[in-house]
Parts: sequence; C-alpha cells; structure tokens
Amino acid sequence: MADGYFPHGSMLRHVQEHRAVGQTYGQRALIIGATHPVPYVGTSASTNAKERPFMRLSATAEAFESIFFGDRAEADRVLAMVHQMHTKVKGTLDRDEGNFPAGTPYDAFDPELMLWTMAMLADSSRVAFEALVRPLGADEKERLWADWVRFGELFGMPRSVAPETAADFEAWMQAQLAGPDFHVTDEARVVGRAIALDMPVPIQLRPGITGTNLVVRGMLPERVRKAFGLSWTPAHAAAYAGITAGVRASHRVVPDQVRLGRNTGLFRLVSRTERRIIQRGGRTMELPAA
Repeated sequence: MADGYFPHGSMLRHVQEHRAVGQTYGQRALIIGATHPVPYVGTSASTNAKERPFMRLSATAEAFESIFFGDRAEADRVLAMVHQMHTKVKGTLDRDEGNFPAGTPYDAFDPELMLWTMAMLADSSRVAFEALVRPLGADEKERLWADWVRFGELFGMPRSVAPETAADFEAWMQAQLAGPDFHVTDEARVVGRAIALDMPVPIQLRPGITGTNLVVRGMLPERVRKAFGLSWTPAHAAAYAGITAGVRASHRVVPDQVRLGRNTGLFRLVSRTERRIIQRGGRTMELPAA
C-alpha cells in the first residue's frame, strides 16, 4: 500500500498502532476536551446525533485511524468529509459558561480551538502509550509532537499556533488544565461520565470494558476526575497499577498481529450495540434539559 501521511517509521503511527493505545486514548481525550466549554458547546450544538453519541464517537475514532494508517487517498477522503462537517460548526454560546459569557463565538476553524482539539488527542496518545507500553525518550516525544502538529495541519490548523517543542506543549497542557477557563457544562458532565463508565458493549465484553474504563480514569488528571464526579480511591489506584503493569508485561509474549493494528472491529461493535439499544427504545445516556 502507498504511504499515507504517517508512514511506517513515523512516531505517531508507532504509538497509535498499539491497540491498547487506540482503545483508550480517545476516551481520555474526549473527557478532557469537554473541560473547555466553547468547543464543547459548539460541537454539541452543531450535531444531529446527540441521542446516539457512541455511534458518532466510534465513527470519529475510525476516521482518525484512516488518517493514521491509511494511504493518502483514504486519508484525503476522510479529511474532505470532516472539513465539510466543520463548516457547520459556527455560532455563539447561548448562555454564560464559566469564564465565557453568552455570545462568545465559536468556529471549528478558529486556530486556537483547532489547537485545543488536536492537543487533547496528542496528550492522550502520549499518556496512554507510556502507561500501557513503555516510557518515551525525549527525542521520541519531540517526534511524536511534531507528527501531531502535522495531524492538526491536515485539518487546517496553522502550525504557528502550536507550542514549538514537546516540553513547551506539556507546559501548555498543564497551564490549560490548571487555568481559569477550565469549566464543565451540565451536559458535558453527563456525556463525560457516560464515556468514562458506560461504553455500550455486549454483555460478554463488559468485564473487559470495565478494566479499560478504570485505566482511562486512572490516566485522567485529578482535577478532571473531580469535575466529572469520577470516584478514585486507593483501591482504584492499586487496580490501575496492576492492570497497566500487566498490559506492559504482556507485550513480551503477545504476538504483534494481536497487539498492533486498527481498532475498527471494536469501534463498529460499540456502534452496533448502541444502535440495538436505541432500536429497542432505550438510550445510552440521559442528557439534561436544554
């Protein structure tokens, strides 16, 4: 297959091809991303899929893997589709949210908001890899950050808005998560908790998804867990340490064809499970009244 934007040997591809990373980084990124009310409200107000959130999120995750692993033709099809969807994400906040008053504008093509969206993915990618695979060296972190900046550019993000180095980016992330603009809307809290705790899967896979959810919660900063009301006890911390150590150790014995590759099957399973729940008249989450 012809090389895509992230060919074999690129750091982003190396990190994301680990299925354990692909199965966890997105949940973490979505939860952290919901702590900025402007992009959260803008995206929520522009979607027709509020009642089927996991179908939408699974489709997004699959689209990203097309960009990570596909050839340029496959990636360009996804990028064109996303660009078209983003043209509809533009408006203003209809109420005060944290530091942002009603009337604050949002636009999917705002460079700073594009940086925020990419940054949540980039930070979660690194955190998940280091928790579930191995620590990254300084040079590897630089290469990974450079690849994520390239990823953002593919969606139209100007390179000039991105922190220059991986260290600069980590400092920027810490400032964002500790800063005054951190705010979780009522709807975002419901959605974030569902993403952290209630991913729809068939009953036989629920023990496994429970472990995955615990890992995602463990990878979240404490302020984020508290904002979404996600409990974290010493018992949770001990279980997290045991699971992540076991996953890291398993890489020595689990074949590459099991450890590495796309997570298409899992994403589509989640989507099908939610569709069945809806077809039976149920819901995967109850959103607060507008």
